[in-house]
Amino acid sequence: MAPLEFPAVAEFWIQQISLNPSDQHLIESCPMPRVFVKELKDGDSVNEIFLLADKQLRANRNANLYLLATLRDRTGVVSGLMWNVAEETVQHISAGEYVRVRGKVQLYQGGLQMIMTHIDQVPESSCDPEEFQVQSQANAAPLLARLKELLTSLRCPELLTLAQSFMEDDDLVTGLCAAPAGVKAHHAYMGGLIEHVVGMSEVADRICLLYPALNRDLLLLGVLLHDLGKVREMSWDPTLAYTDEGQLLGHINIAIEMLNEKLKVAETKLGKPLDKENVLRLKHMILSHHGTREFGSPTLPMTPEAIALHHIDNLDAKLHEFTRAIEDDLNVESAWTPFNPRSDRKLFKGYDRLK
Repeated sequence: MAPLEFPAVAEFWIQQISLNPSDQHLIESCPMPRVFVKELKDGDSVNEIFLLADKQLRANRNANLYLLATLRDRTGVVSGLMWNVAEETVQHISAGEYVRVRGKVQLYQGGLQMIMTHIDQVPESSCDPEEFQVQSQANAAPLLARLKELLTSLRCPELLTLAQSFMEDDDLVTGLCAAPAGVKAHHAYMGGLIEHVVGMSEVADRICLLYPALNRDLLLLGVLLHDLGKVREMSWDPTLAYTDEGQLLGHINIAIEMLNEKLKVAETKLGKPLDKENVLRLKHMILSHHGTREFGSPTLPMTPEAIALHHIDNLDAKLHEFTRAIEDDLNVESAWTPFNPRSDRKLFKGYDRLK
């Protein structure tokens, strides 16, 4: 008899000893190696705990309900489908909760998904949050040190004092190091925001050497401020979500509020107001960094620093999305990722990633 691959082991022993369904907990309580999302393969039988990142009840063409779930652990995300669901059987389960899922992994349109036969709540006390929270692969401490190094190099005393007013706020810095940069888009994991800000700062620092007309101080400070509102726009424990403030105001408006608060701190230190034009240019960079009105900016970039900030932001975000989509794709049978609606394309992974 060929050796069984885990996770088929549990299913095999259930069949061998003919457990009744009521005795299923005996198997589930046995300590067994965890199977992470990154380890799933086409055809795997799954009996595992995941964080339910999203839950949607939908109707098919025949008006039959099905459950679409986004299941997550610290290694990645997989979609789960349960057909012919009665609403009352899953209404007690909510996004952000831990769930035990049984089902089978299958390949669909180039990507892996799980066809679920069972899903139910698991007490939070029985789960280790670190197994389910996606973390940045980079260490926040050296990133923060590098950010402080770049900001300390600002030459304008007023803008340097303003930067220091932000970095001396311990609660704000803690949030900056912990927050994601998005919920579903780029850098959508804990620690993603500072990774995004420092990556952009490195590009901004270098691009100023190529384009001397750019005001380096304004550009670096604009990089720090452009997404800083996400510290209050988002929550990340245990799952990534938008706060009430985030949904009602958005990170752009929140960042303007935060800037106004720190302007008062900086002006108290300086004993005088900051230069009006510098403040105006900084606010404009925050408001215009999405580039167009249809993408959420109330105004278009109208200064060299603002257009530079927009493109640096877009470059860092898009490259991260592409790289992550390739790295996280679980299908080793194809050189291409599944079609990504966000980027309106599939991505070429390369032949070296085939099994």
